[in-house]
Amino acid sequence: MSGLSQRQQRILDHIKAFRHTNGYAPAIRDIQRELNISSTSVVAYNLRALESKGFIRRDGNISRAIEILGLEEVTELGGQRVPLLGVIAAGQPIPVPGDATDAEDTVLVPEEIAGAEKLKDVYALRVKGYSMVDALIADGDVVLLRYQETAENGQMVAARIRDENEVTLKRIYWEGNQVRLQPANVTMAAMYYPAANVEIQGRVVGVIRSII
Repeated sequence: MSGLSQRQQRILDHIKAFRHTNGYAPAIRDIQRELNISSTSVVAYNLRALESKGFIRRDGNISRAIEILGLEEVTELGGQRVPLLGVIAAGQPIPVPGDATDAEDTVLVPEEIAGAEKLKDVYALRVKGYSMVDALIADGDVVLLRYQETAENGQMVAARIRDENEVTLKRIYWEGNQVRLQPANVTMAAMYYPAANVEIQGRVVGVIRSII
């Protein structure tokens, strides 16, 4: 990518890959360790350079708050369309969105978020609410999810509450016979359900931000 040093490009690529796998950005120490950079101060310097050049945006008050910019240029970068199946709550659960046959629209996904081979099991939902703002997911953003029925602790998922037939976007934690659905917003409390009452409908693999 023009305008970047080799190290800045490696850091940017690592942030994208980490977000794709985990649903959130790496910490500075993660970047330093994974890329074998001499110190965290060197990482911080290059992050400031990436921010000044318009490739990322950071919030100094929130840990791991690194936002990749430029997704509005998707059409120039190439990509594939995936079904937009409705709205998901980043707040209290809302009724379950439709399935792929009822897709209200499609969204164009940049190949840097998910390669062409991997997009076949990906779908999109538009976020309603603010419970995931500390993970840089805001009202109006579009989350990309991969169809799967399992998830590891801390991963961000679309979780269906079976007896309510409603779905919510949260980080999931398995705690014995119950599940904790954890918002990424310090003003909101976790929700607890019996494990048998929670069905995972997908894991977040990317975010396309609203630019309105």
